[in-house]
Order: sequence, then C-alpha cells, then structure tokens
Amino acid sequence: MSTLRFQALKETLNRKAVKVDEPARRSEIFSSNVFNETVMRQFLTKEAYENVTEAMRTGKKIDRNVADHISTGMKEWAISKGVTHYTHWFQPLTGATAEKHDSFFEPLGEGLAIEKFGGGQLVQQEPDASSFPNGGIRNTFEARGYTAWDPTSPAFIWGTTLCIPTVFVAYTGEALDNKTPLLRALQAVDSAATNVAKYFDKNVKKVNATLGWEQEYFLIDSALVASRPDITLTGRTLLGHSPAKGQQLDDHYFGSIPSRAIAFMMDLEIECMKLGIPVKTRHNEVAPNQFELAPIFEEANLAVDHNSLIMDVMKKVGERHNLAVLMHEKPFAGINGSGKHNNWSLATDTGTNLLSPGSTPMKNLQFLTFFVNTIKAVYDHEELLRAAIASASNDHRLGANEAPPAILSVFIGSQLTKVLDELEKVTNGKLSPQEKTELKLNVVGKIPEILLDNTDRNRTSPFAFTGNKFEFRAVGSLANCAGAMTVLNSIVAKQLKDFKVEVDKLIKDKKMKKDDAIFNVLREYIKKSKKIRFEGDGYGEAWEKEAEKRGLSNNRTTPQALKAQVSKQTKSLYKELEVMNETEIEARHEIELEEYAMRIQIEGRILGDIARNHVIPTAIRYQNILIKNVTGLKSIYGDEFARHAKEQLEIIESISAHIASINSNVNAMIEARKVANKIEDAEKKAFAYCDDVKPFFEEIRYHCDKLELLVDDELWPLTKYREMLFTK
Repeated sequence: MSTLRFQALKETLNRKAVKVDEPARRSEIFSSNVFNETVMRQFLTKEAYENVTEAMRTGKKIDRNVADHISTGMKEWAISKGVTHYTHWFQPLTGATAEKHDSFFEPLGEGLAIEKFGGGQLVQQEPDASSFPNGGIRNTFEARGYTAWDPTSPAFIWGTTLCIPTVFVAYTGEALDNKTPLLRALQAVDSAATNVAKYFDKNVKKVNATLGWEQEYFLIDSALVASRPDITLTGRTLLGHSPAKGQQLDDHYFGSIPSRAIAFMMDLEIECMKLGIPVKTRHNEVAPNQFELAPIFEEANLAVDHNSLIMDVMKKVGERHNLAVLMHEKPFAGINGSGKHNNWSLATDTGTNLLSPGSTPMKNLQFLTFFVNTIKAVYDHEELLRAAIASASNDHRLGANEAPPAILSVFIGSQLTKVLDELEKVTNGKLSPQEKTELKLNVVGKIPEILLDNTDRNRTSPFAFTGNKFEFRAVGSLANCAGAMTVLNSIVAKQLKDFKVEVDKLIKDKKMKKDDAIFNVLREYIKKSKKIRFEGDGYGEAWEKEAEKRGLSNNRTTPQALKAQVSKQTKSLYKELEVMNETEIEARHEIELEEYAMRIQIEGRILGDIARNHVIPTAIRYQNILIKNVTGLKSIYGDEFARHAKEQLEIIESISAHIASINSNVNAMIEARKVANKIEDAEKKAFAYCDDVKPFFEEIRYHCDKLELLVDDELWPLTKYREMLFTK
C-alpha cells in the first residue's frame, strides 16, 4: 500500500494542466445545447411553440396532440446535433440524478428503420426504477414508477443524449422525487406572494422564487484519491493527521488559482455555457485545494436542476483533468468544510425584487412586508428548516471551522435591527398623521441609504440577509437544493397567507387603512420573531446557552433534527399548501433515517477495515524494525543497552498501546453495529448508529493518527493530508 501511495504521488507531480480551447465569446455558445425559446421558434409549429411557452410561464398542461408536434421538433433538433438517445432525467430520493437512455432508433421490418420519438415518449415514461428509495410507497406489485415531463425546465443535450427534465411519481400519484414537492411549494409561494404583492402593485400577476446557489468543492488528484479507500468509498477521510500547515495563513483564499484547477474551471464553464448554466464567479476558497463557483440567480426550479446537473458535469470534466471533485461537506478534518449557500428571493412578473428596497416609502413598506414575514416564517418553523439541511455528511460541518452552527438564527445586521426596533414601537391601532409621516420619512424611507452602508456580514449565521436576498448558508455542498427550497418556500407561503388574512381582517373589522393594518401586523410579527434574530458569534457554549434561553432548538444530529419532518405542525403545513400528503411526508422521513444509518454503517465498516488491514500491520512492521534495532543495541552494549535504546523502547510501547486501543475499539464498534442492525424501526436504528456506533470513530481515528506520527513515513500506506492538500 505504501508503494501505491508513492506511485500516486509521483504520478501527481508529473501532471500538467490540460489545454482547454476557450471560445472568444462565451455568449456565442451559451445555451447552444438547450431546447430554449430561440430553438423552439425554429423547430416547432406556431401552435406547439405557444403551448410550450404558456406551459413554461403558467404551468398549464400541454395538449397530447400538440405534444406530438413538440416531440418531432425536439427530435429533429437533437439529431441535427449528433444525438442518438433520449432520457427522462429525474431526481430520485437518493439526492443524485437518474437517467435511463433509449435510442431514437425504431425498426420497421424488412431491413428498414426510422428515428422515432413521439409525444407519448416525451410526456411520460415508465422506467419502473423500483430500486430507488421509496419509504414504503411502492410495496405493492402494481406500484409502478412514472416520469412525466416538466416543461418549465428546458430539455438539454449532454454528450449524445437528449435529457428531458421530469418528475418521478408512483402509480398511486405520490411523489418519488425531489422535484415534485418543490414545484408544489413554488406554486404555493407564487399564489401567496402574489396576493400580498397586490397590496402594493395591482399589476402583479405572478411571483417567482429565485435562487442563486454557491457550490464549494475540493479538487484532489485522482491518483491520490485512488490511494485512499476511505475517500473512494465515503467521499471523506476517516483518518489522517492534520498537516503542520493548514489554512492558518489564509494564503489560499482568493489567491492565484493553480494552473490545473484553472484549466478544469475553464473546461467546466464551457460545458456550463452550452447547457445554459449561467456560471459567473470562480475563486479559491479558504481551505487548501478548495474552490467555489457560483452562477447568476435563476428561477428556483431551473436553478435546482442546474445545480443537480452541474454536480454531474463537474465529476465528468474532472475525469478529463485527472482530478477528483470532492463535494462531501467535510472531506478533511481540521479545515473548512464545503457548503452550498442558497441565495433566495422573490421576484414579480413586473420586474421587482420583493426583498430589495426601492425609491419610495411604499416600495420600502413592500420590502419590509416580505422581509419581516420571511423572518417570522423562519422563527415559526426553525426546526423544519434545520431538518432540511440534516445529513450524516453535513453533521460533520455544522458548527466547525467557520460553518454555521446547528442552531437556526437569522442575521440582519445592526442597521436593519434598528429599523425593526423602531417599527416595534408603532402605535396599536390607527396611526396618527405625525407618526405615519415620521415612519415613512425617517424610518421606512431611509432603508435604501441604510443598506448602502450596511456591510455587516456574519459568516457563522445559518440564515443571513445580504442586501436584497436571504442567504441560507447551512445547506450542505452535497445536498440537492430542492430539499431546502421546498421547505423555505413552503414556510414563507404559509406565513404570507396568514399575513394577508390578518391584514384584511383589520381593514374589514377595524376599518383601518391598508398601511395602518400592515404596520400593525408587522409590529406584532417583529415582537414574536425577535428571538430568532442574532447578531453575535454563532460558536460555542455562550450562544448555545443563549439559544436555550430564547427557546430555540439545538438539534445537533441528523436523527434528532429529522423529527421535525413528521411533527403535527409540518404535516398541517404541507397539507394546507398541498405540497405533500402524509404518506409522502412519512416516506421521506423513513428514507432519510435509513440513509443516515447506512452511511454510518458503511463508514464504520471501512474505518474498521483500514485500521486493521492497513494501519495496524504497518505499525507492527515498523515496531519489528525498532525491536530489531533494540536487539542489535543489546548485543553491542549488553546490560547498558537500555540507556542507548530508551527512545526506541518508548516508541515500541506507544505503538503497542495504540494498537491495543484500536483493536479494542474496533471490536466494540462491531458489536454495537450488530446490535443496531437488529433494530427494525428506522428511527431507533438511526439513533443507535448515531449514539452507539459513531462515537467509536473519533477514538479509533485518534490512535490511528498518533501512529501516523510515529511510523516511518516510507512505510505509511495512506496518502497524507499534506500530500492531498498541497500537491497542485
């Protein structure tokens, strides 16, 4: 194994940056592999084009006869670009993407064949896909799985395959994917936000949730990764001593991008341009060999699809550059992990960002309405929002090395805090003309000026307002954005619905003017949600104690956090908004619990294997070398040998102690796994793996890492942190 390590290092050091031919103008290739409106005008009839674009804008169903025209145009376009197959591209509950390729080729008999792709094949398929997680939804023999076209997300070409974004549902209608609940949540927030936006602009007919994600990742040479069984099988290092130099000097952050990494980024961005993914930003992140890319914001459903797609594309492009893309939230201990910051806002069809202040007091009141309602939504559903970012991998990141803590809080900055403090003092009932003038001119009216100079930014906040959007920073880098976006849009939709009911009631029953009613309701929301706002450092016991005083939850582990998914409040929320029924809620809860237990199980098995089959044998081998040395010294110095072999004897004893600890802990971990594996209840099993199995990981790792420092470097079998993080 040590031979493999040095071969991998030699191979890595001999790598050169792959040459990438970059187009002179990226705008010329943007969306060249996307079936967008420009392409539709060329390949569709007028009727078909109007049907598709209306479906994209309003969600209206496409007539089956028209679907035949659309599929014909889509096929001809795809074939003109060298495509041979098509697939319904969907997002099952694994968190990844899935596809089954079918050829356009269709034999006619007598040695003849045609290229065929009908409306039925476009609109719906039955891939079955019975092995995907379903949480008990598909236990009966007739519970087939169907994919159905989502026209709001355009078809695209990847390689020689036409990919058609679809939803994935059971025969009985329940969602088996991440996209279906997201689409329902987006419809709910559209309806609720549109009704509230009409208070300020009667012309608003639609509100879109927008999303701009930021993807953090590590780039490690593929040969180095291949020499690490833990990374290969789990995406992270289960052991490995921290290098003497890590990220302490911040010399990697925003620094000059290494040549191999910049070549990878250029190649990736070209592929993104072709696929219509508007990537804009790239830079070095804080940790060595960690990077980030970010696009311009898009409509949330499309942005989620693009992020799922780009994670696939990154891995495939990485292969061309002999680089492994690590998206695990914490691939290396002791340095920054990776997140996927979700920048969320709401935009009207009239071109207004509802979370951006404007030039008039009325526009600023509109901003405050959506701003305060979002904070109130987070306060009321903070446990559900925490559950949305819970995973075995993200548990390692939350609360460590600049990552947000597991406690949900909202950061808005000191200036906006002062604004809300002023609004909290608003008179109960109708406002006097003087108070109304004071509010509109000196409080609400000055919000744009306040935000212009408001540069406060809290890197530890899980949910922060950053000027014209909220940034949900706690989402993990490996996650599908759909989970977090389904929850966020659902809770905001519910909150806005309740807000409108309260405002309308004050207008009707109390005969208040609209502005007075809005101010009165916002005042109460500001008071009620004050506990969720936090401007300080989100680390350590001080914040945990403060959060406990405020009544905020502190669900540190995934099994604990996931309980919120099946609470009465959550079920009521999703039922009211028609986002998910009880069967779908329970199924997802069970799936996530099972996945958690399986991931910990896999990590435990791999850690035990590496510790016993790699670390211990290497330590014994080195110990034998030391024993031979001590024996030689004894033959030379006789009874005086102990004085000359003092250090060697201490190392021999230390090695024996570490080996004994590793062995006993691995045995105990295996016994704990055996007990956990017999538990049938998914929640109890997840807790058993969390509380009884996982604690052994750190203990085993500690002794393995100590042996790494003791054993001769030439014998150590596993590629070390310094080699993975600092070999460019």
